[in-house]
Parts: sequence; structure tokens; C-alpha cells
Amino acid sequence: MTAPDIEGFLAQPHVGVLATLRRSGLPYTVPVWFDWDGTAAWITGTYERVWCRQLFTDGRASLCVEAMSPAAGHVGMDGTVTVHELPDFDIWPISARLVDKYVRQPAGDAAADAFLANMRTEHRLLFRLEPAVFRAIDMRVYRGKRADREYQAGT
Repeated sequence: MTAPDIEGFLAQPHVGVLATLRRSGLPYTVPVWFDWDGTAAWITGTYERVWCRQLFTDGRASLCVEAMSPAAGHVGMDGTVTVHELPDFDIWPISARLVDKYVRQPAGDAAADAFLANMRTEHRLLFRLEPAVFRAIDMRVYRGKRADREYQAGT
């Protein structure tokens, strides 16, 4: 995928799969909503969720986003999360962007406003996953690792 393809792909309301690590070292996966800001993925959670507690113990994580529409593709990123919590960080503008992306467009303003109001009753926080490793594959043109790299490089 080219950089504009990646940005467009990540702007779509695709569900990502977040992988965190259990204390035993085994991976734990969970579907999540995410907001890509051009350099990192923002993910909201609650203190009570298992994967959120795991990120407090070990901040290493991976996010996998795959879709078949509007174009078949895959974006994967591995890195470390930083935790952003109230009252030191206002989590609500980013949380509202997530609601806009995943609820407002398909369900409308009333549904999105109700969803965000419900989120505000929960013990929420944000995680920012900045990728150290980034993979993006446009499955429409993928013909193997070398061919994909050559396509991305424009050769």
C-alpha cells in the first residue's frame, strides 16, 4: 500500500484486533475500535477489561486491521502503548472521534450522542500505540513479499 492508501484504509471503520500479553507470555486478542492520527493508533478501554490491565503490566502490543472492502488489505503494527488517563489527559475528544467513526456515520447523531453519553459513565482511559514495526499489504496487488516491496517503491 502507498502512504495515501494506508491513511484511507485506516480512516475506514474497520475493526482492529489488538494483541496484548498475559503474565505467562501468551498472547491475548480482542477486537477494538481505533483512531489512527497519522503516527499512532488510539484505543479506548476501561480499567476493568482484562486487556487494559495487561497493558498496565506489559505495554507491548500489536494491532492488526484487515478488510475486504472497499479494498482488500492488511495493516499491522507492533509497538508499545502509552496510557492516557483523566484528569491529566482529556480523553473525550479522541473518544468522540471513535464514536464518530464507528457509530455516527452508520447510525446517526442520536445514536452516537447516546453512545458517547454512556461511555462517559464508564471508568475509561486511552492507550496510544505508536508502531515500532509497521506492515501494510494491498491484497489487490500482492504477489509475494518482494513484489509487494517493489510495488510500494514504485519500481
